Amino acid sequence: MNRSAEIDVILATLNALDVGTLDSIRAKLSQVEQALRAIGEEELATRSAEASDVLARGNVTEFKRLRATLQAKTGHLR
Repeated sequence: MNRSAEIDVILATLNALDVGTLDSIRAKLSQVEQALRAIGEEELATRSAEASDVLARGNVTEFKRLRATLQAKTGHLR
């Protein structure tokens, strides 16, 4: 898969974070983190892990902020 397609998959997964259980959302964030590491985006992968940790602590406002940041910065990778 080329980089552009990988970025599209990452963005689709980030956009799907509104639906599901806490565990399924955290699993999607883990997928995003792994995909970002695979394309060499360590900083964004770290932010994905942060978003998962924040969500586990129940801080929904911070989770939404981090998700929006991930979406914007990942979109700029295109």
